[in-house]
This record gives sequence, structure tokens and C-alpha cells, in this order.
Amino acid sequence: MKKSDSNQLPLATISILGQAPSLHIKFIKMRTLYLPFIQLTLLLVFMLATTASNADSFTSLLMPGPVIKAHEKYEKDCDQCHDTTDDRNQGQLCIHCHDHKNILDDLNKKTGFHGQLPESTRTDCQHCHTEHIGRDANVVLLNPSTFDHRKTDFLLKDAHTQTSCESCHKPEKKYAEAPSDCYGCHEKTDVHDGKQGKKCGDCHTEKNWKETEFDHDKTDFPLKDAHKKTSCAACHINQKYKDTPKTCFDCHQINDAHRGDFGKKCDGCHNSKKWDEIHFDHNKKTDFALYGKHKKAACDSCHQPGDVKSDEAKKKLPKQCYGCHKNDDSHKGQYGKKCETCHASESWQKQKFDHDKKTDFALRGKHKKTACNQCHKDDLYKDKKTGSKKIKAKCIDCHSKDDVHKGKQGKKCDSCHNEEGWRSNVFFDHDLTHFPLIGLHATVQCEECHLSAEFGDTETQCNQCHEDDDVHKTRLGTNCESCHNPNAWEIWLFDHDKATDFTIDGAHKELGCYDCHQTKSKGKPEVSTDCIACHRSRDIHNRQFGRRCGDCHSTKSFKDANIKR
Repeated sequence: MKKSDSNQLPLATISILGQAPSLHIKFIKMRTLYLPFIQLTLLLVFMLATTASNADSFTSLLMPGPVIKAHEKYEKDCDQCHDTTDDRNQGQLCIHCHDHKNILDDLNKKTGFHGQLPESTRTDCQHCHTEHIGRDANVVLLNPSTFDHRKTDFLLKDAHTQTSCESCHKPEKKYAEAPSDCYGCHEKTDVHDGKQGKKCGDCHTEKNWKETEFDHDKTDFPLKDAHKKTSCAACHINQKYKDTPKTCFDCHQINDAHRGDFGKKCDGCHNSKKWDEIHFDHNKKTDFALYGKHKKAACDSCHQPGDVKSDEAKKKLPKQCYGCHKNDDSHKGQYGKKCETCHASESWQKQKFDHDKKTDFALRGKHKKTACNQCHKDDLYKDKKTGSKKIKAKCIDCHSKDDVHKGKQGKKCDSCHNEEGWRSNVFFDHDLTHFPLIGLHATVQCEECHLSAEFGDTETQCNQCHEDDDVHKTRLGTNCESCHNPNAWEIWLFDHDKATDFTIDGAHKELGCYDCHQTKSKGKPEVSTDCIACHRSRDIHNRQFGRRCGDCHSTKSFKDANIKR
């Protein structure tokens, strides 16, 4: 430390006097006046010290404080660090003692951190590295987290601003020893293994290693389209940059889906934009124009290996549908080889054959959606069974197995049904049969009466269908229509006097039907008209006067007897 250090002397004095730090300010103002007096006093004291122990004690009194642990062995030898003859040499002593030749070079060249310090502090080491402040003190006042790297020769930009200090400044080395060139730090991450030299900045930037600025267009192979996005290693295998192949096939042979069958002139069909975008104009350069699905068909779907190499092979390529699509023929040759008659190149499923115009059987309703082979069972051009091209066109010819009536309704299906569907708008005039539908019968579903699809075996008698609805339990017979009509069961009309030979009069008018009709019967009710048939239990004569009660009695009352003498 400098003996003339204005900041250290008051501290030492305060230490000697044992005064509080508050006296420091006043002491600084007065030190100019008292300095010569103090120096003289100290000199006299020093002269009086004759022994080595006295000298050490005196030196200790002059020290501002203990040195750091690294300087401990020089603590009693002040001349090792202090030049008492010239304070200006203080910084030189520090530099030479600590072998700071690199710092001296920076000071002389005005480079680096120390070389860019202000002129007043550039050679004054103690301005920053203060001593005599204790054994455990840190005299290197550098905080990596707050250090301003702009005061060095290496300005941090882009990705470097996010890099940790330890990435460049290794713990066992000095800060000034950190390399300032790219390769010095990034040698281990050099994917080129040094084959591209050490001037990384020629291609790369501090923003991102992957963003290269190398201008490939200045070479004899300018990068276009998809090649611009290709990684360098894709073409330059093992960092080989000389004698790199320039033809498509040389690089893309391994990607050649044709396996060389279509030659090596890839640019005849492909371009550098995208392999899948083929620019070969098949319509202009060949005699087979591609339309519809053929535009999207793969080349090898038609061109087998070697086809494009030989002109003779090109001539043998089939141009008719059946030549290529024989294996796709779901008809198995049944409809001949003229596929284009029904199909188009847009799609196999889209059929263009107009059945209505080209045949005498127009397709309507469900027939429009019916598959061809549902009707055309055999060869389209020749029926194997009849030897005729004509196909039967009657409904029953195709739908005999679908006839739920089992032939009992005849073969004229179209008299009731139509092409929209067997159950769609079925037309049948029931009034033309022996059982016209009137009243509520007109609203009843067919299946209510016709329990089977044969229809012809359905009963026509009321009681056959309505047996469960007969509240009379056949006691009034089974000729329901005698009283009822199809409009409703509740609506009925029966004139006993006119419809039968038994007039209802007298006390009979008060009787119910079941008083006389007590037994079940089919057809007309079987009831005796003799009085004794109903009144036998009330015959007080015990049949002494026979069975003809009416000879004496009337229907008004049994008590009123009219005896004929």
C-alpha cells in the first residue's frame, strides 16, 4: 500500500487513537496542518527504538490494519509492497509481483478491462484492490452477476447474453484467459470436426448456430426450392465438401421409389420444389392423355419396370381399359371388355350408361339403385340359358322369390305394387272383391284381417274376425250383420217383428234378448217360438192343456185367460 494514501492514513490514525469513525471527517480536514507534526513525532519515536522487538511494535503501530491471508508472510516486510521513494511505482510493484504481464500489456495497449479504465485509476491498483482490511477480506471486487461486459473487448450479443459466465470463464483459469474467438469456446460442439476450419463466423452468427449465412449460390450448385431447407449434412456426408455430386440421382438414388426402372434423369418428371409434384406432361408427350383418376394414378400402376427405357416396350403398353383393369373387373368378364360403355375415367363407381335410352326397360324407383348383377346374372351379350341377349322384363321373372303371396295373387305384381318399393303406395281396389271395405273397415290395416301374406284364404264372416268382440257370446247367432254395420258396433238396428216370425208385444217388450236367447248358435239363432219352451217352469197346468198356451193366454199377462168354448 502507498504510505501517502489519503484514504488509509486517517484509518490508521483512528485505529491508534481508538476513536470512533465519526471523527474521521474532522480529521481529514485537519490532517494538512497536523501531518508534518505527526511525521516528526513518529520519527523521534522510531529513533528511540533500539531493539528489533521495539521496531516490530513500531511497524505494527504504523499499519492501517492486517493484510489478507495471501500477504501474511510479507506483513512485517513493508518494502515488498511499498516503494517509499516514489509512490508512482506502487502499481508497477503489484503487477510485477503477481506476474500480471497480460494486465501490463492491456495497460500499454489500452485494451481489455484494465486498459479501458480511466487514466487516473489505470495504474493505481489500490483504487480497487484495497489492502490491510483483514485476513479474510476479498480484494478482487468483481461480482459476475453485475459485471458490465461492455467494458471488455468482447461485447455480449444475441445468444451470448443468455450464456452463463462459467460457460466461457473456467473456474481454474483467470477471466482474461477466456478465448475470444468462436472456435476457442465451441471446438467441442463443432459438428464439422474442424474440417471447415476455425472461422465459424464465415457461416454462423451469434443468434443461432443453425442459422447459417453461407451463400451457397456463389458455388457451382445454387440452392433452390426444397434444397434451401435441406441440412448441409444431407448432401455433404461426413463433412465432405469437395467433389459433392450434383445430379439428382447421385443424391437421391436411395430415395428412388422406381429403383432405377425409370432411368436416372429425375428432372424429366420431378423438380426441386417437391418430389410429389410431377411436371411431366403425359398428354403432350404421349399418345395416351390422362384424365380423371388417371391424373392421380402412380406411374408404376401402368409402367412396369423397363417400360420407359425401351421404345418397343412403350408400344406394347395397353391403352384399353380392360388391358390394365382386368384384375379390377368385379364383373369377371361377364359384361365384356368395353368398360368405357358404362364407366368413365373419373371413377369406376360413377356409371354413365343410360339404361332408359339404350334399352326398352327404363329404370325407375328402386331399380335406379339396384346393382347390375341383380338382374344381369349371366353374360350381358348372350344369355347362357336361352342363347338370347334379351332379358325377361316382367316383375315375377326377377321377384318370384320375393312373392309373399306365393303365387295366389297371380303374376301381375304391378297391378298392386310399383317400382318405389313393395310397401310404397300399394294400390289395390278392395271394392272389386266379394268383400268391399266400407265404414271402419276402410281404415283398418291389411294385416288386421289378412294374417298371412297369401290374402286369399281370409274369412269374410264377421264372427271369424270379431269373435273376441262378440259380447253376445254367439247367443244371438253369428250373423252379426243382421244387427250391426261396419260403421261401429254401437250403431245397430234390428226389427224383431219384421226379421223374424215372432212378434214382440205385450210383456215380451220388457224382456231382454238373453231372456229368450240363452243358448249359443251359429248362423241364425235357434230359439223355439212355442210358449212352453220358455214358460214351462211357470205352467201351473202341468201341461194338462197341452203346449199351445196361446190358445188361452195372451202376451200381456198369464192371468188374463181367454178360454174359447
